[in-house]
Amino acid sequence: MSSELGKLEKPEAEQYKGQRKIYLVPLVFAPRQPSPDYAELYDRYWSGVWEHLLKLEHGMGPVSRIYHEAVGVSGAEGLELSEQMSEKSAAVARTKVEAGASFEAAEDQELVVESMDWQRCLVMGLESRTAGEYVWGAYNEAVKKRFELMRQRIDETLKPEEAGLLFISEEHRLQFPGDVRVFYVSPPALDEIHRWLRDQRQQAARQGEPGAQE
Repeated sequence: MSSELGKLEKPEAEQYKGQRKIYLVPLVFAPRQPSPDYAELYDRYWSGVWEHLLKLEHGMGPVSRIYHEAVGVSGAEGLELSEQMSEKSAAVARTKVEAGASFEAAEDQELVVESMDWQRCLVMGLESRTAGEYVWGAYNEAVKKRFELMRQRIDETLKPEEAGLLFISEEHRLQFPGDVRVFYVSPPALDEIHRWLRDQRQQAARQGEPGAQE
């Protein structure tokens, strides 16, 4: 079950008292030198994440556990690894750790690396249909194992009544434990980022750039 923060009223929040909860933050990235318009959307998105999380914590309870996609190490080392992936998500995580939350290993690092290697092979392209099917199958199997393990890690570490904070890509395949209530953090800027990216793809397609898609 998932809920958007903007629709979460106090009477509704009361019914989740005592239950395990996940505050899900979609991972949004930016290139090293983003265009000014995207940079403004990107900063506004993460500001909105901060605001929404504070409201969630006020109504539902503080963050006790932190999980980050592609990070298979707990504690300070895991926090540092998340910072290499996203300074924005790591800044949020670090603040919550300083407030008493624990940074948990959400994944197995070897599986993360394996799936990335298979993905690189797919991006490079393969001439052989047999090789392509093999690599695609291996990639899907590695990703499946990653999310099965992530589900297990959350189930094992998130205690009754606790709230966890999860940073994860929007296209994730994670199935949460049945008793965990998921609250989707979706600032208005997220829809604007989707529209911006869609417009960029459409513009590239109209200009006939290779690899552009509608």
